[in-house]
Amino acid sequence: MKLILKALVLLSALAFCNLGLTQGTKADYERALNLRTQARGKLFKGSVEARWHPDGTQFWYRNKLAKGASEFVVVEADTGKRTIIGNGTRLVRALEESLEHEFKEGESALEALVLTEGKTALLRSRGTTFHYSPTTGQLREHGEELVPSRKSLKPDDRIRQYFQRSRYTSPDRRWKIEVRNGDLLGKPAQGGEVIRFTSGAELDRVSIFWAPDSKRFVALHQLPGEERHVHVIESSPSDQVQPKLKSWRYTKPGDKIFQTRITLCDLETKRQIPVDHSLFPDPWSIGSMRWAADSSRFTFLYNQRGHQVMRIVAVNPSTGRAETLIEDAPETFFNYFQKLFHYYLDERGQIIWMSERDGWNHLYLFESTSGKMVNQITRGKWVVRGVDHIDIEKEQIWFRACGMNPGEDPYHVHYCRINFDGTGLVRLTAGDGTHNIRLSPDRRYFIDHYSRVDLPPVHELRRSADGSLVTRLEEADISALQTIPGWSMPERFVAKGRDGKTDIWGVIHRPSQLDPSGKYPVVEKIYAGPHGHYVPKRFYDFFTAMDIAEVGCVVVVIDGMGTNWRSKAFHDVCWQNLKDAGFPDRILWMQAAARKYPYLDLSRVGIYGGSAGGQNALGALLFHPEFYKVAVSDCGCHDNRMDKIHWNEAWMGLMGPHYAENSNVTHAHKLKGKLFLTVGELDTNVDPASTMQVVNALIKADKDFDLAVVPGAKHGVGEIPYLRRRRQDFFVRHLLAVEPRGD
Repeated sequence: MKLILKALVLLSALAFCNLGLTQGTKADYERALNLRTQARGKLFKGSVEARWHPDGTQFWYRNKLAKGASEFVVVEADTGKRTIIGNGTRLVRALEESLEHEFKEGESALEALVLTEGKTALLRSRGTTFHYSPTTGQLREHGEELVPSRKSLKPDDRIRQYFQRSRYTSPDRRWKIEVRNGDLLGKPAQGGEVIRFTSGAELDRVSIFWAPDSKRFVALHQLPGEERHVHVIESSPSDQVQPKLKSWRYTKPGDKIFQTRITLCDLETKRQIPVDHSLFPDPWSIGSMRWAADSSRFTFLYNQRGHQVMRIVAVNPSTGRAETLIEDAPETFFNYFQKLFHYYLDERGQIIWMSERDGWNHLYLFESTSGKMVNQITRGKWVVRGVDHIDIEKEQIWFRACGMNPGEDPYHVHYCRINFDGTGLVRLTAGDGTHNIRLSPDRRYFIDHYSRVDLPPVHELRRSADGSLVTRLEEADISALQTIPGWSMPERFVAKGRDGKTDIWGVIHRPSQLDPSGKYPVVEKIYAGPHGHYVPKRFYDFFTAMDIAEVGCVVVVIDGMGTNWRSKAFHDVCWQNLKDAGFPDRILWMQAAARKYPYLDLSRVGIYGGSAGGQNALGALLFHPEFYKVAVSDCGCHDNRMDKIHWNEAWMGLMGPHYAENSNVTHAHKLKGKLFLTVGELDTNVDPASTMQVVNALIKADKDFDLAVVPGAKHGVGEIPYLRRRRQDFFVRHLLAVEPRGD
């Protein structure tokens, strides 16, 4: 019987090993290692950088082709007619004659091109600049150096609003404000009696904002906060043998912060006017200070610490009375990182305001005097991703949106335009992908670039009036990428989340040597930071997940609940609950994928990530050990009390017991599975002590784990070649049960 049992154990072990015979081998490692370098420079026609004619009727761009070749394309904007300037054309023949040089196949005749007035062009060939007329075919040397024009407007240039800048001299130049020994003094510019507005105030970091009539001013100053510093030892400095002490300022959640206060002063009465601070008692920030043109009031933006109140406050400078103009006070958080936008339409007496008050990120129009809402500008179960341009004359807003097209990936970015009153919505982009546009100088046309992880870049010329297509300019050429051993595009995959209704989106990366009849461990690449979404949406010639996939694992990337740019309810899952990290959605997603693809072995699931992803990777073993078995955690913010204040208080709010409850340190004693921790000793982003406190808790709990502390390294050290290789090895050993790089 003992012999039979031993035989069965041996057969089981052999069967398990057979599942991984072609995984984790030296050949697998070599393919994975070479993918990154071999893919570089193999994507052709991947971008179109238009150089526009001054009158906006023409533009040209340069296509990079295989073997170092290139071609120049001239496009008529009205018709979309494309003219390729290639070998054998009249222009190139003229260049060959002038230069006494024959351009061979694959050799580029042009080095640069500029369209000039009168449908003519300046061009450079073999270091010589020429003037060329396409109408006559005349070519002559040009004496000036050629500088290619890059003149075009970018819609994603940040909106620049006018806010009155801090200045110490009054608009009428009759008064100057001086801060002396922490007190405010008003000094007549031409000499005279000095007015003392404060005594013993100890004001610090003062900014002055004058009323347009020069009769009053507002002084913003800061109350002192806590000066916390992080101290680390640089063990191996390059310029000396002995270690060095390194320190930097680093404020953490719960610390006393510098807070802005308002002092209102009147030059005519020579006194302070007390301001009611009850509407802004605990500021994270006070900003966007601006006076009304008639000096009748001033307004500012108040972001309350804890980020549950965002309001525009208006103050009567005669009485100091404050009132709320516009306010959002959600039960969870106001996402001031990405969803704070307000724009004053002074001539109309209105304000455009961004808000999630109806459950989706949208734009609203308010009266700037009463604060009454005029109308909701955008609406629907989709989100405004950002505002690109405010056209005051046409009363229109150009903006980006996500989730507007039913049946399409809700994270795809599209471009739109809408009237202030919410009518006239124009969808400028149409292709099923995530978009980026570049406008012509006169904004009549734009070039639309879009792609997906499984769709190489497409470039189209469209009209701004209605988004209609003029012509498709280019489609990227990936034929060279497809010849690289081990290269493949990921697959997009969608499954329902924890509520059984919400679509959860992700991608699947497979090893190139995959045998559908076999079994493969699954490794999740995770980053559940609430400030964004992380499943790639654009096409790339190389994805870092390929490093792990090619050694014999199926790698998945998923956006679970609690991440950004879906509904407010989707995002709110993270509120004071970062340890959730969308795991219930991620696990269901992988289970759905395994039902479709039986070769996914969910008894062998690994996970890795860095920073917030490092926190998540360890959290997988602590909170879901029944599913996740192996984790590699790099530079994790394992305890939100240890990390930077602005990121953590944004999602966790004010300090409370929920911070400890979400801490990996608190739960370290629950560790099951195989863990590899990595950290750079000079990490200035996440305090490296956050990792070491996890190490301390694991040692106290008598838990086994691996640790790599890299001397002199900063944040993201897990992506250096050494640790990328160690990460591969860790998964190969513990998920494939083979020795890495074996034959």
